[in-house]
Amino acid sequence: MSAPSIHPTAIVHKGAELGEGVTVGPYSIIEEDVVIGAGTEIGNHVYINRFTKIGRDCQIFPFSAIGTAPQDKKFQGEKTEAIIGDQNVIREYVTINRGTTGGGGITTIGNQNLLMAYVHVAHDCHLGNGIIMANLATLAGHVTLEDYCILNGLVAVQQFVRVGAYAYIGGKTGVLKDVPPYVIASGDRAKLYGLNVIGLKRHEFTDEVILALKKAYQIVIRSHLTIQEALDRVEKEVPPSPEINRFTDFIRNSQQGITRK
Repeated sequence: MSAPSIHPTAIVHKGAELGEGVTVGPYSIIEEDVVIGAGTEIGNHVYINRFTKIGRDCQIFPFSAIGTAPQDKKFQGEKTEAIIGDQNVIREYVTINRGTTGGGGITTIGNQNLLMAYVHVAHDCHLGNGIIMANLATLAGHVTLEDYCILNGLVAVQQFVRVGAYAYIGGKTGVLKDVPPYVIASGDRAKLYGLNVIGLKRHEFTDEVILALKKAYQIVIRSHLTIQEALDRVEKEVPPSPEINRFTDFIRNSQQGITRK
């Protein structure tokens, strides 16, 4: 790879570390203590704040603001971080805040995620891999998104909520409680509408696994049992597997309560 290519109008602090083949477009600003991995493309008018690390082969589109200070009244300028992995696509006007000391001091984004225009990722959020957040999807602080979940446009997720792996959130949904893995949630206030069967098939889940997840879903979500009663019944009636264990462990460990029907 070649040396970094920086447009003459861009401002890159001498204390920033740019990997091979990084390109920085016109009028972008990169502050000190920023690390950018090889092959990443920074468009024009991008602002990258201190204490931000970005991995390899990412694309960051114009007018994004990455690693900016958290929107938290308790924040007093402490050193906190935003760490972004490899092969992420960050579209126009995306904002990503770094962490707070009260939340662990770090905001993390994994690999191969697509954050569409106007997405907001607040302080102390943790995103896995392969996630899609459509236009104007918004995360409050301390939110966790597990691998391969999809948030459609205008989704808003409340503080401390978790969205499980392979879950699908319909557009214009307010998410106030945890959304289990593998499900579809939608509505002004999120309700569950079954398994994300199409998404599971696209990710090559077997028919056997999908049928087992359907049975577990019916027991936990559609019955009138308490959560503990439902989990006990799943343990007795549904053969264990990594997918079933992920589903039940997520529900068992929920601190916010889970979204149900």
